[in-house]
Amino acid sequence: MEPIIRVSGVSKRYRVGQGKRYGSLRESLATSIKAPLRLLKSRSRNSGSEGKSHFWALNDVGFDVEPGEVLGLIGGNGAGKSTLLKILSRITRPTAGRVELYGRVRSLLEVGTGFHPELTGRENVFLNGAILGMRHGETARKFDEIVAFAEVEKFIDTPVKHYSSGMYVRLAFAVAAYLEPEILLVDEVLAVGDARFWSKSIQRMRELNRQGSTIVLVTHNMFLAQTMASRALWLRAGEIAGYGAPLNVIGLYRQASEKAKPAMPTFTDENPIRIDNMEVFPESRWASANEALPGSGVRVVFAVDCMPGNFLFLVRITSPDGLPYFTVYSDASGLSRCGRVKVEAVIPRLMLMPGEYRVWVAVCSELGEGQTLADGNLPLRIVSSRKTEASFNLMWNEATWRVSKPE
Repeated sequence: MEPIIRVSGVSKRYRVGQGKRYGSLRESLATSIKAPLRLLKSRSRNSGSEGKSHFWALNDVGFDVEPGEVLGLIGGNGAGKSTLLKILSRITRPTAGRVELYGRVRSLLEVGTGFHPELTGRENVFLNGAILGMRHGETARKFDEIVAFAEVEKFIDTPVKHYSSGMYVRLAFAVAAYLEPEILLVDEVLAVGDARFWSKSIQRMRELNRQGSTIVLVTHNMFLAQTMASRALWLRAGEIAGYGAPLNVIGLYRQASEKAKPAMPTFTDENPIRIDNMEVFPESRWASANEALPGSGVRVVFAVDCMPGNFLFLVRITSPDGLPYFTVYSDASGLSRCGRVKVEAVIPRLMLMPGEYRVWVAVCSELGEGQTLADGNLPLRIVSSRKTEASFNLMWNEATWRVSKPE
């Protein structure tokens, strides 16, 4: 199968320099007179000075995307993810290399991209359809779905320059998602919207992918990359640091992120709190010794070395990249003697969807999390015994069902 996106040796260089200062007429004349001399001097400089005035946002990046794939682009801020998406969108030209796209492309990169501010929402929808090569009638057939999805019915005939950032993104995503793109490029712009619209947008992207659309998605949400992407690409300082199966690439990215974190304070007289011997035990039925079920419980046990004082303990369940799902707190405990105490917390039911999580424990002062004194974490894996539990949801629950004929 031929790739629908082919990126070969792409590099992008930007110039770094101070902003231009505007002087007087006399200074401008003097500058003009000296210009030829400066030009001669600049030509005589060695190439080493060029590196001080330029930086490479991307350096020799190459990969293929097959039709129908979802590629998750991950990496820290400044890694080159948005630059790569702008090059794929033909907004920015690469300094070197080649990009080939074989399909109708829609991009959602940042608030303000793709719409004319003086035109109304209605006019921008039809303008975008025309840019994509769609006939007026084709766009008209999709128009009601676009407006309903974006939830801007009352403002569709208002110039988009008067829209809030959330309204702008909702309409821009709806246009991108309903005008039948063969390739959809999405940056972190969806973070501008609320959680409900974010979830609805993810569901729509999944539908597009099931219909055959190819999606390139920039995200800092590792849970989303893990559950949605068929392949992941990790960019670091403009270069590919990992490319392949999402779990493998995300694992490498997390390991590098952990190494980059500052070390926790050691147990000293200045920092007399330490957590160790943390363990997570099954509570109720588990799928295996290391895999919980959505309805399983956990028993979290850890030891704390501390000085006398009043302390608060907590257990928190998060996604691997730190998104919290819930936190349980203890009452404040007054410890009259220094030494070691054992802390145990039982959570009867996790109520989480299958996936990878982390269990955090922390010791806080009696003032709460504003004064966290020590923390630690362990991984937790939740699996499902039913295929119906694999759909995208944040939380899990169950019900007693009764199906009968009406009387």
